[in-house]
Amino acid sequence: MVLEVAKIKLYMERAENEFRSAKTLFNISSRGEIKIKLGANPRDTFYSSVISHSYYAIFYAVKALLLTKNIETKAPAIHRKTFNAFKEKFVETRILNHGLLNIYQDMAIKADELLNIFGREKRKRGQFTYNIIAQANIKPARDSLDNAKKFITTLTQLIERKIKLL
Repeated sequence: MVLEVAKIKLYMERAENEFRSAKTLFNISSRGEIKIKLGANPRDTFYSSVISHSYYAIFYAVKALLLTKNIETKAPAIHRKTFNAFKEKFVETRILNHGLLNIYQDMAIKADELLNIFGREKRKRGQFTYNIIAQANIKPARDSLDNAKKFITTLTQLIERKIKLL
């Protein structure tokens, strides 16, 4: 089980790194002087990347949590498998509430839309639709960042309790 704990910790480090990346890109997006220093166009924003990195923060935290039950998802369809395993093992069993499942599902849908990865029908969050103007993505980026923080905080506490039991 030592190997699994190490792998769990690696996934959590990756989740935290993705979250820090999202937070950094969000902060840079509103700071013209920093963008100039970095050689970026002052009009550029990175909100779409914030959404993507926030999703991956959640994804890797879930991968870590699944390992606490000796479940490791792999390609092909790793994202779908990971989501389904999380839903089955942690939400449907009421270890975690549906709110976190909804956050995960919403983040996956937003990432899919943004990256054009999947052509599936999407559940809309209110009347939200992505706009072509990058600045218009500030609210969904902020929401994604908040959701990732909530998700990682909750899963970190659960994982830490489970690791102590190993």
